[in-house]
Amino acid sequence: MTSEAVRRLQSGSPWEESFGHARAVAAGDRVLVAGTTAFKDRVLYGEGDPYEQAKVAFTSALEAIAEFGLGPEAVVRTRMYLTHLRDVDEVGRAHKELFDSVRPASTLLVVEGFVDPRILVEIELEAYRGAVDS
Repeated sequence: MTSEAVRRLQSGSPWEESFGHARAVAAGDRVLVAGTTAFKDRVLYGEGDPYEQAKVAFTSALEAIAEFGLGPEAVVRTRMYLTHLRDVDEVGRAHKELFDSVRPASTLLVVEGFVDPRILVEIELEAYRGAVDS
């Protein structure tokens, strides 16, 4: 795969700069979105509310794939990481609202924590953009 076949998108997150990663990477027919939280412009949205945090995180991730001309229908995999088992239903509700008609392969994990203890949810997306000319 040539370097022209790989395109990277930065969102301005401070972690992208300090850790050296991209918000999303398009490689061939796939677009991979890095772990995304409810932080926007250094402000955490939905503090204490797993449903709201999931909606904001998914919206940010969908905005990233939109930069590559894709919408929710292109999402083929989601990963959801939660800090509390009690939040499964609320995060699942947010996922269903966005992806019920799409039905991507999904994984949900409960983890010990995130870089900021106020973060309750972090998500990842993978999207398929079909055959890409090389």
